Amino acid sequence: MAVKIRLQRHGKKGKPFYWIVAADARSKRDGKYLEKIGTYDPNQKPAAIELNFDSALGWLDKGAQPTSTAKAILSYTGVLLKRHLDGGVKKGAFTEAEAKKKFDAWMKDKSAKIEKKIQDANAALESNKKEAREREEEYRKKKLEEAKAKEKAKAEEAPAEEAPADEAPADEAPADEAPADEAPAEEDK
Repeated sequence: MAVKIRLQRHGKKGKPFYWIVAADARSKRDGKYLEKIGTYDPNQKPAAIELNFDSALGWLDKGAQPTSTAKAILSYTGVLLKRHLDGGVKKGAFTEAEAKKKFDAWMKDKSAKIEKKIQDANAALESNKKEAREREEEYRKKKLEEAKAKEKAKAEEAPAEEAPADEAPADEAPADEAPADEAPAEEDK
């Protein structure tokens, strides 16, 4: 029986979530599997990978062949490097302590790179939010200035079109008062 380490798709449409499994090569993509080794979520930045390191290493030692994507994930997490170093120890190229030292140095460097990616992603997100707030504030100010300009234009147009009713023009006398030149009209006798 040929065993493959591959991904099993879960999640919903447009939001994939994968299980990393050891399965018979003849089984369907989402069918029976021998063991669930871990999970892979590509929707996060950076992608979230949870892996049972010892189980993955055990399946590789038993002869399981990873698919190309699974191989990339195993390489990213250090499983393939650990297997390579264990092979060197078995052949006598270096000691177990040297292999452990090399692997720990690689893991430390890898975790530092991952932390930097996370910090860069968070910084980019914050700067995008800040820029969006600034653009929104500029837009609000522009709209407020336009509204004030429209109100001012309307206020200037209104007096020019018609004079208010309570103010009489200066050259005309009010209707209640009779002009001084004219004699008062005689009343009916």
